[in-house]
Amino acid sequence: MKLKKYVKSILVFFITLTGIVLGIFLGIRFLQFFMPFVIGWIIAMIANPLVRILERRLKVARKHTSMLIIIGVLALVIAAIYFLGVRIGQETRAFLDQAPEMYADFREDFQSAGRNLESIISELPENMQESLKEVQQDIGDITGQAVGRLSQLTVDKAGSFARNIPSILISIIFSILSAYFFIADRDRILEFGRAHTPQIIQEKWRMMAESFKTVFGGYFKAQFKIMSVIGVILFIGMLILRVRFAILVAILVAFLDMLPFLGTGTVLIPWAVFKLVSGDIRYALGLVILYLTTQLVRRIIEPKLVGDSIGMNPLVTLIFMYIGYRIGGVIGMILAVPVGAIVLNFYKAGTFDGVLNGLKEAGRDLFQWMYSDKPS
Repeated sequence: MKLKKYVKSILVFFITLTGIVLGIFLGIRFLQFFMPFVIGWIIAMIANPLVRILERRLKVARKHTSMLIIIGVLALVIAAIYFLGVRIGQETRAFLDQAPEMYADFREDFQSAGRNLESIISELPENMQESLKEVQQDIGDITGQAVGRLSQLTVDKAGSFARNIPSILISIIFSILSAYFFIADRDRILEFGRAHTPQIIQEKWRMMAESFKTVFGGYFKAQFKIMSVIGVILFIGMLILRVRFAILVAILVAFLDMLPFLGTGTVLIPWAVFKLVSGDIRYALGLVILYLTTQLVRRIIEPKLVGDSIGMNPLVTLIFMYIGYRIGGVIGMILAVPVGAIVLNFYKAGTFDGVLNGLKEAGRDLFQWMYSDKPS
């Protein structure tokens, strides 16, 4: 056998795989270190089309329009935060106005749940009653410890945030300045990059940039569509159950449904259990039906929406989601689809042709050697 050729193919494969892993690891570290410049680059990407329009139609210098656009983008962000804060403040005030009534209802439900549990426990054998009392005591201790730790964690995080305010402000300043220079000197930066970058790297970079833009943009667009559908279902269910602040609760639960480790069950399942124990079986059943409906709808529409948004077959999308779930749980399932789509785009572009052709040739020769007629 051509041993050197096989060893070379295997070495190329493992070197490529190691390079990909190191590239991902170092790339994440690189992005974290230069995050203000990454944010500035994102702002520049958003603002650049507007700068180009003003530059062409109004004949204004790019350096002047870029600063105006950046100020405009920041003004829009601040205005959005302000109006959102005002809206949240109004809802919070309405919530506080109804808080005494809601507290009375919750207290009544809690007392009803306690009475129901006591009546159930009283029917059990004495040894089971003692065991349940010990469990109740343990739960109380664990809850107290959890509340204490959460309070300490909240204080620590608040102190850490206060200490990091100067660093955050400096990062914001660097982000704004870098966004301005990315826009004002865009042509000069691109020309410098083209002049000092080999052509093959430029082609790979363009392909990678297009893949990231298509995949991640499409993926998060699909997730937003799914969140919107789940939010509408939750809102309708909350209205049927006559939940107060139905739209706010629906938005919150729909947002949690998009996050790793959380989901609609984080809110709906404990809520249903509490209502069941308090004796409101119809309400608990409604919450369970609402939870099952949201999960069923998500499982049906997710592969199709995600696959269409990033250009992948729904079955392939489903396979990637399953592989990601088996490897990394919920986070792996979320990341597997965009990462898998990027890998497929690289494969279609011929990025791995050299490595795969070497492995195919080595495998074919090995197969022929194993099954060829050998002298007796």
